Amino acid sequence: MSATALALLATTLGGCVYRMNIQQGNYLEGKTVDQLQSGMTRSQVRYLLGTPMVPAVFDKDRWDYVYYFKRGRLRRPEERHLIVFFRDDKVTRFERDNVPNTAPQAPDQGPPVSKLPGI
Repeated sequence: MSATALALLATTLGGCVYRMNIQQGNYLEGKTVDQLQSGMTRSQVRYLLGTPMVPAVFDKDRWDYVYYFKRGRLRRPEERHLIVFFRDDKVTRFERDNVPNTAPQAPDQGPPVSKLPGI
C-alpha cells in the first residue's frame, strides 16, 4: 500500500470518531429558577435549586450555579449561569444568564419497551 493511500485512509477514518456528549454542573430549568425570590433563606434556595456547584471560597454570601453541555464535537457548548447573592442568610438578588424557560427535549429513543413479557 502506498504512503498516499495510507494517508488518505487515515484522514478518512479519523473523521469518524464518536464524541460523546459532556454534561457538567447544576442543571437548572427556567420554571424552577422563576420560583426563586428575594427574601428566601439559604435552606429554601438549596431545597429549590440544590447545592451550588461552585462554592465561593472568599465570599460566603454568593452561590454560583453553573451548567455546561457539549453535544458531540462540532457544536458550540450550552452554558448557563445563575448567581444568588445573600445578606444575613436571605436572598437579596440574583443574576440569571442563559437559563431557558423550557426543559430540553430528550433524543428519540425508539418505541417504548415493556419491562415484563406478555403472558
